[in-house]
Amino acid sequence: MANMNKKTLWVTETAICIALLVVLHAATAPLGNQLVTGSIVNLMLIISVMIGGYSSGLTVAVISPVVAKFLGLGPFWALIPFIAIGNAVLITMWHVIAKRNFGPKYLPYIVALVAAALTKFAVLYLGVGKVAVPFILGLPEPQASVISGMFSIPQIFTASIGGVIAILLVPALRKAIGKRQA
Repeated sequence: MANMNKKTLWVTETAICIALLVVLHAATAPLGNQLVTGSIVNLMLIISVMIGGYSSGLTVAVISPVVAKFLGLGPFWALIPFIAIGNAVLITMWHVIAKRNFGPKYLPYIVALVAAALTKFAVLYLGVGKVAVPFILGLPEPQASVISGMFSIPQIFTASIGGVIAILLVPALRKAIGKRQA
């Protein structure tokens, strides 16, 4: 019975994170502001791994760009695998680093924030900007520059903003749901 409750809890937490991510993505996308939408998406990815654990975070990370595309919110289909990998790298870094117990209380979160933002940026910059756009999409130069630009330096800012907000929210969320670190 306990195993069934764990599975039910995992499905519930993961589904809630996906639903919140989709709703918040849909609510902010019409603003046309990558900084706002990207930060919200990264916030929800980080919350999913910090509250639901690695498998929940990974599920949300991989499903979110697919769901966003089906809802008309995502970019080209060819970019979805790169975005999913970038998201997976982000939550993996948070999972591996933030749960460690070293230094002052928030130091693992800060290290996770920096490492996750930089690795997600690197994955998307190389994957989208250096592989997908020039070799898979074959877009005209003005459009190629815009798409490549979206997956470069702004990714550091959106992952960092999402991370800072998560650092502030996760302890209160854990307390509210009576949960320890995943």
